[in-house]
Amino acid sequence: MRPSSSLDRRGFLLRSAFVGCSLAASPLLTPISLAAGPWDARLVVIILRGGMDSLDVVQPYGAPEYATLRAGLKAGPANGAADLDGFFALHPRLAPLMPLWRTGDLGFVHAVSTPYRDKRSHFDGQDLLEAGTDSLSGVRDGWLNRMLTQLPGVEARTAFAIGQGEMKLLTGAAPVADWTPDADLAISPQALRLADLVMQDDPAFHAALSEAMMLSEDGGMSGGRGQPHVKIAEFAAAQLRGDTRVASFSINGWDTHNRQERALGAALDRLSETILTLHAGLGAPVWQKTAIVAMTEFGRTVRVNGTGGTDHGTGGAMLLAGGAIRGGRVFGDWPGLAEADLYDGRDLMPTGDVRAPAAWIMRGLTGLDTAGLQSVVFPGLDMGGDPGFLL
Repeated sequence: MRPSSSLDRRGFLLRSAFVGCSLAASPLLTPISLAAGPWDARLVVIILRGGMDSLDVVQPYGAPEYATLRAGLKAGPANGAADLDGFFALHPRLAPLMPLWRTGDLGFVHAVSTPYRDKRSHFDGQDLLEAGTDSLSGVRDGWLNRMLTQLPGVEARTAFAIGQGEMKLLTGAAPVADWTPDADLAISPQALRLADLVMQDDPAFHAALSEAMMLSEDGGMSGGRGQPHVKIAEFAAAQLRGDTRVASFSINGWDTHNRQERALGAALDRLSETILTLHAGLGAPVWQKTAIVAMTEFGRTVRVNGTGGTDHGTGGAMLLAGGAIRGGRVFGDWPGLAEADLYDGRDLMPTGDVRAPAAWIMRGLTGLDTAGLQSVVFPGLDMGGDPGFLL
């Protein structure tokens, strides 16, 4: 359970957003800027490129069908996964994050997806995830940039797009700063994007490209400082301790068509190290008013394929972390894994729109109203009722 101070923290966040917006609008205070933005909370968005297997990361071991469907993978508490709530268990490679789960600074949302369906293309799936719309027709900007256009006092350093690849969700009219760490792989983002597009219809080649990227960035090993994902997290934390309010970057390596146990484990190491680097780098005062959202373009099939991996699916999961998060729980409407409950007879059925949690978190952090979030930031989204993601 959360300590009794959680209500005070929630009140502080709400008051920070309210007071900041009020000051920005006041004719008696001209001009006013609260650390380059009229809100004090921080938002970090991480794109998990490649389609993270939510059923292996947040394992529904309590579902009677799970053991049979996942017979080819070692899963559940009996194989080292950490029990979360008696139904879900966390993959062993995310065990370093369990202290955050116990303090309520880590949570998950299961069975969510973008509106993207059926073709299961990384190229289109990632574009739609970052566009935040129902379709890609005529869309030239990203949802995180559109959020910034709805807030006063935004400057270039208010938001950072960090990393070696293009972050489309921060593309748009609002000013955004960019930073790229040293890269071991001598390939431009444009060339990598082209290779991704060419290989997307060949699962074996695409998985090989994903693994090559992972090995190049990690020097062939998981763990260790000086790697790009650690440098990115350190840089993001340093900026967020100052004027920056929004940071976004991506983590590759989630395309697990074969040898999933090895590939997914390495990717989860990087995700765990990233979250813990942010936690340490932000420091307690800033961490307490930070929300981290990690999203992926789609989930993966419920059944294991013949090469010890999983193929492109539909329903997935998102990770939430930070002191502003009401964690220690798995959110979402669980659909079940019975044959009749699956999407197209093969995938986890999505019961929620992945954009809705992001919208509710943005509303709580910045004070934006639901009308603007549903019409401008995420056109066509129905946010539904407040699930209580934030304190």
